[in-house]
Amino acid sequence: MFNMVIFGPPGCGKGTQAARIVQNHGFLHISTGDLIRNEISAGTAMGQLYNKFISRGMLVPDQIILKELYRFALNHSNAKGIIFDGFPRTLYQAQMLDRIFIKRKMKIGLVISIDVPEEELMNRVLERGKTSGRSDDNEMIMNNRLMVYFSQTQPVIEYYRKTKRLVSIDGNQHIDTVAAIIDKTIRNHM
Repeated sequence: MFNMVIFGPPGCGKGTQAARIVQNHGFLHISTGDLIRNEISAGTAMGQLYNKFISRGMLVPDQIILKELYRFALNHSNAKGIIFDGFPRTLYQAQMLDRIFIKRKMKIGLVISIDVPEEELMNRVLERGKTSGRSDDNEMIMNNRLMVYFSQTQPVIEYYRKTKRLVSIDGNQHIDTVAAIIDKTIRNHM
């Protein structure tokens, strides 16, 4: 089983690229953002809890999201691979994901970081907000999301860089170009 993380700030194209990886490699895709938005839309008790954090541009606490991802990995342990999209976002999450996987004799083999300048990220999210219907696709919340992302994820980037699993990709290119680079990177790491 080949497991990977696709990593980057809000609006960098993680979801778009993850969909292409699923199509090209047959991996399962778990997006913490989608998982959270689905629960909120369904009006579940968990969704109401998630919404308390998301509506303020905050991250869902580690212990809550780790339980959900652990459950997903256990339920899909025979898959060809899993793409973790939007997770981990903190050093603790990255370390705990590794610990969980080691117990299951699995590992994260590759971490792709999609890098896009902040101004472009804002433009993308505001444009997406015109049609997405997402409550977090606005300037005020996006500013907070970016601040949280950059302040909390630098240690994660360093963690994966030190463990030699991080590959940074310029996400400020055409979608197809980024997809081709990611595809080649995956093939080189499998």
